[in-house]
Amino acid sequence: MGAHQLCGIAGIFSYQAASLVDEAALLRMREAMSSRGPDGAGLWIDPECGIGLAHRRLAILDLTERGAQPMASSDGKLQIVFNGEIYNHPELRAWCEARGARYASDSDTETLLHLYALEGKRFVERLRGMFAFALWDTRERSLLLARDPFGIKPLYYADDGHSFRFASQVKALLAGGVDDTRDPAGIVSFLLWGYVTDPHTLYRGIRALPAGHSLMLQAGRKPMLQRYSDPLDALRNTEPGSTEVSSLRDAVLDSVRHHQLADVPVGMFLSAGIDSGTLCALTTECVSAATLRTVTLGFREYAGTADDEAPLARATASRYGVQHQVVQYGREDFEQEREHLLAAMDQPTVDGVNTYFVSKATAATGLKVALSGVGGDELFGGYPSFRQVPRIVHSLRHVSRRMGRVLRVALAPFISRLTSPKYAGLLEYGGSVGGAYLLRRALFMPWEIPALVGRETAVDGLTELDVLNSLDAITQGIKSPYDQVMALEHAMYLKNCLLRDADWAGMAHGLEIRTPLVDATLFSQIMAQRRGCAPRTKTDFALTPTKPLAEEQRKRLKTGFSVPVQEWLMDAAEIKPKERGLRGWASHVAHNFGLTRMFIYARHY
Repeated sequence: MGAHQLCGIAGIFSYQAASLVDEAALLRMREAMSSRGPDGAGLWIDPECGIGLAHRRLAILDLTERGAQPMASSDGKLQIVFNGEIYNHPELRAWCEARGARYASDSDTETLLHLYALEGKRFVERLRGMFAFALWDTRERSLLLARDPFGIKPLYYADDGHSFRFASQVKALLAGGVDDTRDPAGIVSFLLWGYVTDPHTLYRGIRALPAGHSLMLQAGRKPMLQRYSDPLDALRNTEPGSTEVSSLRDAVLDSVRHHQLADVPVGMFLSAGIDSGTLCALTTECVSAATLRTVTLGFREYAGTADDEAPLARATASRYGVQHQVVQYGREDFEQEREHLLAAMDQPTVDGVNTYFVSKATAATGLKVALSGVGGDELFGGYPSFRQVPRIVHSLRHVSRRMGRVLRVALAPFISRLTSPKYAGLLEYGGSVGGAYLLRRALFMPWEIPALVGRETAVDGLTELDVLNSLDAITQGIKSPYDQVMALEHAMYLKNCLLRDADWAGMAHGLEIRTPLVDATLFSQIMAQRRGCAPRTKTDFALTPTKPLAEEQRKRLKTGFSVPVQEWLMDAAEIKPKERGLRGWASHVAHNFGLTRMFIYARHY
């Protein structure tokens, strides 16, 4: 079907065309990503044009050299390195062939080359999938980079004005010798949210290419960054659409079908939740149930308790007749993984532990591709924030932020001794959706940051982040508070945390994680269907399969994916009991990334 690949891409482009590409640095960048692609390595350098591309490959299909990268067009004028999956590759290939394109492989990578030759850089608007790529055009002496609309696949770059370097991981750029001066905005972002928000990283010299953007570079010209897609625009469109439940079914089933594109088995993460259970049911309508393999992560310590997801997951697997496996882990298994887990993180995060271990469990079964239900809570309003944030804003919308700040300054020392410091900021932040979202989602509040990293770093970081205005920019043009929360959850937690964690945690075990509920086409279809009526819910989603989820699962209260991993790892790190919780874990991650020595007292949000 195509040369679908997990991989790492890297490159160096010199703004002075005759400058030599630092081949040693490019090789260091490539090899720093060896875990992303143990099946092959490629390198291409054009010294005359000052461009070099590198690739690490984990082949899921087409193990021959036809699918190797960097890949050239038939005339040798184009070169590309690509990471990801183009799910509408069959349709796009047929379109290209109808216009005279001749294929030398079955690869979706080659389709990108043909599309560019036929349409130029705007071809990226037609892609449905998860992707990051860099395409060199010898005729134009231009380098085009692009990243998928939701930012499922990462792409980072460093530009010192003399040379431009890019890679799939921050650590690859560091291996290539870029500026590693710490960035206050990246540090403060992690302390605020528990993850680093794009386009920032922990380093001043490294930036993330924003989701849904392309970047064009040419010698002698200023780099041109251009947004080609923003799925959240669908929330700004007020045109009414269909409200039939069958429309929701058609949309999600279409996405699930597209995400089956592979000639290797596509398995699934299966928990006790609605999202993975519904995806399992829908997948059995696309492929033979007897061939579908599902995996549940179980914990010996949870056996026989309400936190054990294995029994209900088994019941779901049995209901749909799929091959199911529960992989059990215990404390001793996790203790030996701690160092590898932290080393695998490309940027610090407090929320990637679960994905790391379920990926490890799934890869241990021999699967190389797995569907995940990530994105369901953002799409169908599954988080408490969808209810709590509008409620807070409605109650406090008339309160002056200035007066709230005065009261916060006066009361914070007393409130902090008794309960969460967030209560001190309720009047200051609760009157706007962005402010209330910060209260709901923040790990530390802005006024706590100076005590953790020093006043200068905190002020510099907070000034650059401009948190409230940045949150307001995300919700601009979106009318209802519910939809504003949906936009924030997609643009913040999903993009910067969950999707990034899925990438590094899956790659750490040679597993490709696919997300059928994070799909720009699906998002626009669902938003069009529900415009002018009530938002789609988890219950609506659970009823989309021909054979819906069992009532027991549909009515199960959302509990989150409970794991003992954090407690075990904090035991191993000797984090004191009073410092447990996400803030304690943040302290541990920060220490391992060398951010700062953080003195954190106990608070659970």
